Amino acid sequence: MMKANIAVLVSGGGTNLQAILDAQEAGSLKSGQVVLVVSDRAGAYALERARKAGVPGKEINKKACGGQAAFEAQLEAALTEAKADLIILAGFLSILSEDFTRRHDHRILNIHPSLIPSFCGAGYYGLKVHEAALARGVKVTGATVHFVNEIPDGGEIIAQKAVEIQPGDTAETLQRRVMEQAEWILLPQAAEEVSARILRERAENAG
Repeated sequence: MMKANIAVLVSGGGTNLQAILDAQEAGSLKSGQVVLVVSDRAGAYALERARKAGVPGKEINKKACGGQAAFEAQLEAALTEAKADLIILAGFLSILSEDFTRRHDHRILNIHPSLIPSFCGAGYYGLKVHEAALARGVKVTGATVHFVNEIPDGGEIIAQKAVEIQPGDTAETLQRRVMEQAEWILLPQAAEEVSARILRERAENAG
């Protein structure tokens, strides 16, 4: 069966990458396959997860590259070599340029740990998102999968899932619950949905 080639970009531990790999193994992600994992941080455990799954991993560091343009050129070369059809940002902290996102229009997904448009945009990432939600006193948060454009967290929304905030939550306990109840469910589902769409478009163009 033909599959869409997926490249996953990471910066840290790779729990969302693992959710995608697990879905692929379980067969719920059947229209796509992870063919490359790229980290922009040295020593990211996500690369070890990739190695254990038999997926090629690569480190491309912006500072070592000498800037945004060289970083994106190396990233583009790696994606081309892997024949990537779909790019998934799974805890990827580098901002991609407008030029890069335009070249891959509707081919880059991101998972954000809030219900966009709440607690999103420049400066909202990781625990900062959950700290802001708790400080505001909201009763419901969640996660959002969206296409990536030149505006941080500004692309078209694909899917959202709500998660209730519990009394006594800390940013850390809330982060874990949002991952377990929303992120690890939504991201593989969105990967399958978009991969299936890519395959349909490919078949239509071939026909």
